[in-house]
Amino acid sequence: MPHPQPVRNVLYIMCDQLRRDYLSCYGHAHLHTPNIDRLAAAGVRFSRAYTQGTICGPSRMSAYTGRYVSSHQVAWNAVPLPLEELTIGDYLRPHGIRTALVGKTHATPNVEALQRLEIDPASPQAEPLNEVGFDAYFRHDGIYPDSPLFTDKRESAPYTHYLREHGYDGTNPWHEWANAAAGEAGEILSGWHMRNAHLPARVAEQHSETVYTTDRAMDFITEQGEQSWCLHLSYIKPHWPYIAPAPYHALYGAEHVQAPIRPQPGHASNHPVYQAFRQHQESLNFSRDEVRLNVIPTYMGLIKQIDDQLGRLFDFLESNGRWDDTLIVFTSDHGDFLGDHFLGEKEFLLEPAVGVPLIVRDPRAVADISRGSVDERLVETIDALPTFLQALGLPGAEHRLEGRSLIPLLHGEDTPWRRYAIAEYDYAFQAPARERLEQPIDRCRMTMVRSERWKYLAYDGFHAQLFDLENDPQELRDLGTDPAYAQVRETHQGYLFEWLRGLKRRTTISHAEIDLRGQRFRYGEPEAQKVVQIGVW
Repeated sequence: MPHPQPVRNVLYIMCDQLRRDYLSCYGHAHLHTPNIDRLAAAGVRFSRAYTQGTICGPSRMSAYTGRYVSSHQVAWNAVPLPLEELTIGDYLRPHGIRTALVGKTHATPNVEALQRLEIDPASPQAEPLNEVGFDAYFRHDGIYPDSPLFTDKRESAPYTHYLREHGYDGTNPWHEWANAAAGEAGEILSGWHMRNAHLPARVAEQHSETVYTTDRAMDFITEQGEQSWCLHLSYIKPHWPYIAPAPYHALYGAEHVQAPIRPQPGHASNHPVYQAFRQHQESLNFSRDEVRLNVIPTYMGLIKQIDDQLGRLFDFLESNGRWDDTLIVFTSDHGDFLGDHFLGEKEFLLEPAVGVPLIVRDPRAVADISRGSVDERLVETIDALPTFLQALGLPGAEHRLEGRSLIPLLHGEDTPWRRYAIAEYDYAFQAPARERLEQPIDRCRMTMVRSERWKYLAYDGFHAQLFDLENDPQELRDLGTDPAYAQVRETHQGYLFEWLRGLKRRTTISHAEIDLRGQRFRYGEPEAQKVVQIGVW
């Protein structure tokens, strides 16, 4: 099959903390997302996509490097990426493709490494390293608490100044307007407190974070004209604080909240790590029905607002011709338990947190064969970068990239695929669970091996968990100690060791160069003998 012409642009859309089952194309009963569904109808919806880490920092660094967490080493939030790791911009920029950010990355500057190399962390030379390879057209990582420690970050954020320009005063307009409600006496009710989730944010909808982020994305695309670009449009919502501007705060009610995924009383897994996470404050809160019923309608409203804004963006792309030459990828960095399994937040490797939506639309005619289809193969967040490279017609980097291009799947090619997906989480940074389990800092890893039928969760110092996702898709029956499934556990432990052995460690020399050097050592061949004389008798 001849290679199709490359796409001109890439639009990489990522939501923060969006569960895949909270979209209508993924089966939500009450939350209708017609614009995301429209993208799915024009592309491929992957039903079994997995993030490599269930919190922002590790997940996003996997997305940007195309590498597993164990390889890029960003095990938690606020952990800097090693300077030698290459990201999307490092692969695209040398080919004249501007790689820009609008929204969130959760990147942390590697100040210690910069100083060791005698690079001023505030210098132009350091800027692309601080921004993990992106041209930060508009960076927005979210609100910062009212503390002197965060004054500089608040004042350097464009959204802070945008709000003030539109009459939203105060030292922290992110918090006091965009993520807070007004009380009956006009007092500020913080969105950090989930009891306020049902109230409308003080900011007008047209000035809210989601709308402003969409506006900036359209500004960037307009400015680029006919020049090729890769835009990472990274929405900060529906991540907490769970508070939405009117009318989105009131679109859904308790009657639209789906029943929690929970084992019957007395049937919950007694695994020590799972039980420790159930004791976290967010888990205790979300285990209360009054909390879920107050928060989840607002979570749904935030998603609905994103869908409406994507409708604006897609119409804009169609009107200026970019719909026809742009590869579009829609996903999220991780999910949100919302009380399922008696857990809050996302720090565990069960489906509500580790499963993510993934929709890919290739505009080229060769992808017509797959439009509107659902692909059940196991795909991962790290597949995005190799997909971009192949779509843009750029060289790959198989000695570094651990993901796989999805282009063959979009083009209907019969290609061998992975047998299992991997995700990781390091709870060393969460002192309550670590201390409750009496685990040393370097023995707090958990790893998911998700095969076609099974999910195997391995832990440092504790027995594994096992779930039969064919017969128990909600992961309510833990088979981790059932002797009848010992062989399944052993097989998946073998997969885990196989994956660890296959991580890409030789990253400074390409396979092509290794092969070229290797040709010099074909003993006995005349050309090789001219190059090197080794072992001559």
